[in-house]
Amino acid sequence: MYRIVLSMAAALSLIVSPALCGQATVEKEAPAKKEAKKPREPDVVYVPTPQDVVEKMLQLVKVTKKDLVYDLGCGDGRIVVTAAKKYGCRAVGFEIHPERVKMSLENVKKNKVEKLVQIKQEDIFKLDLSKANVITLYLLPSLNVKLIPQLEKLKPGSRIVSHDFNMRGVKPDKVVKFTDKDKGTHTIYLWTTPLKKRAKKKADRPKAAAAATP
Repeated sequence: MYRIVLSMAAALSLIVSPALCGQATVEKEAPAKKEAKKPREPDVVYVPTPQDVVEKMLQLVKVTKKDLVYDLGCGDGRIVVTAAKKYGCRAVGFEIHPERVKMSLENVKKNKVEKLVQIKQEDIFKLDLSKANVITLYLLPSLNVKLIPQLEKLKPGSRIVSHDFNMRGVKPDKVVKFTDKDKGTHTIYLWTTPLKKRAKKKADRPKAAAAATP
């Protein structure tokens, strides 16, 4: 009798166990998916550079077919598209705002320069710029200064051009005043690497007070 009870218990365990295992499989929770990080807000308000200013900037840095142009904060992609169409060079536009990225990609496709131009949604302050020969900027002066450590890693002879804003502490090779077709005035700054740092002014030493003689 004892053996029969044990045999019946063993049989029941064989019947019940698969069901329990199946239930455990169903109830097992899938690992939680990590939420994608949202890109941070842009550092500047989007204001497109007039097309004739774009062409003047590229002319000033003397872009050639052999160059690789990086546009930091590319907006609608007009600078990289113009560089590719006019000079046949490779160009990459970096933009953090998803809507601007979409605009740039549409512009690239519209102008049929997909083989030469890439658009990347990235934070410009985390980029390795060392592969580029030409950097184009339309940022605030403080942001240009923030980029200096990255710009210093460019190959010697690389060119950096900025629309309207300088780079405090770095002497430009050229400063050009330009009037666009709508009579707007612009300033274009050109630097070449290695960057020419301005000497910091020494603080005036305080005059030693004459000691009173007793």
